[in-house]
Amino acid sequence: MPAASWAPLSPAERAVAIEVLTHGPVSRSEIARKLNLSAGSLTRLTKPLIESGLLVEDPAAASFPLPVQGPGPAPAAAPAFPAVKVPPPDARIPAPTTRQGRPSQPLDIVADSRFFAGFKITEDTVYGVVTTLKSDVVAARALPLPTREPADVAGLLHAMTMDFAADFPRLAGIGVGLGGYVVGPDRTVTSPFLGWDGVPFVDLLEQRTDLPVVVENDVAALVESEAWFGAGRGLDRFVVLTIGAGVGYGLVIGGQLVRSGDDIRGIGRRWIVNPNGPLTPDGDRGSATALLSIPSIRHQVAAATGRNHTYDEILTLAAAGDPMATRVIDEAARALGTVVAQIANFAMPQKILLAGEGVGLVEVANPAINEAITANRHPLAEPVALETKISDFNDWARGAAVLAIKILVLGRPKPPQ
Repeated sequence: MPAASWAPLSPAERAVAIEVLTHGPVSRSEIARKLNLSAGSLTRLTKPLIESGLLVEDPAAASFPLPVQGPGPAPAAAPAFPAVKVPPPDARIPAPTTRQGRPSQPLDIVADSRFFAGFKITEDTVYGVVTTLKSDVVAARALPLPTREPADVAGLLHAMTMDFAADFPRLAGIGVGLGGYVVGPDRTVTSPFLGWDGVPFVDLLEQRTDLPVVVENDVAALVESEAWFGAGRGLDRFVVLTIGAGVGYGLVIGGQLVRSGDDIRGIGRRWIVNPNGPLTPDGDRGSATALLSIPSIRHQVAAATGRNHTYDEILTLAAAGDPMATRVIDEAARALGTVVAQIANFAMPQKILLAGEGVGLVEVANPAINEAITANRHPLAEPVALETKISDFNDWARGAAVLAIKILVLGRPKPPQ
């Protein structure tokens, strides 16, 4: 049964499916409680999901209702063994434990019933993973990207998909994450990183693979993945801030990623943190990108020293007290603390996840980050719940696969009216 046959779902069916997907196996009573559904409504909603094969009743994990406690008669005489304490005559003791009613069979999703391919496209490499329906990565591969021509990139992803399909024949869909965004109903892709403008990449890849394809901004895909299965699971207000080749931002409210009309996630080039800050080739003076992105940090150190260093080398130099590396990293740390405080002030999230290849900055310059957060927050404000995660490119590819699961299996949610 192809993934497309599971869609479209009604909003209520979709809510039930998401609850089971992200928390299963889960009892019907728990689903009904969380979604404020009656038993009859839940039965009506789950029936087509079970019949389609998306959900399954899990007899192995069946549970029984808790025993009903009730009064019992007072003992007529003392027990045969004096060592046992006799309850007073007016005591109420539990009735014998009995199982009542039919066992409640939890609902779950068969994780390996379908597999999904997820790809993260960088400027020079394609990272690919295969995940189960519950987003567990079961295979991973990376290949160099010799050319950024759309047809060639589609051909490379096709070849990787066919390799994956040989080992996982129940491959049901493809998700692709890249530094760019999808425009309009024709799903054309614009990506400054790849030099693409209005490229019909979805069609190019679907024609080659004969599988449904979802292409999305890579930050949006990572946010969706973390909101469903990672640091933001179960939270109402959640933010992901990424630093790496650029600076990305995503806000989740009520379990939904907040989207704008253009849905551009790379807002760091216009996010002015310090108007007197550095001017770099990418981003306005003193922007989040100019202060925090890995290329900008490398550019600043190279411009001052005449030597090129990797990002990890710069962090090592700063930790050792090198004057120039220390100055650049301290300025980046203060900028990061300021950005985190601004997010906390205005979005008021329950948690901020800092992710990406650049989060090694936190380990080297954590005191400066915390000082900047404190300086930009009200003295009575609650501490910012900040979590860091060094995300490799396989995590980004997994995010693309999760987005494919979300859209191809459950259907794209309708925007609020």
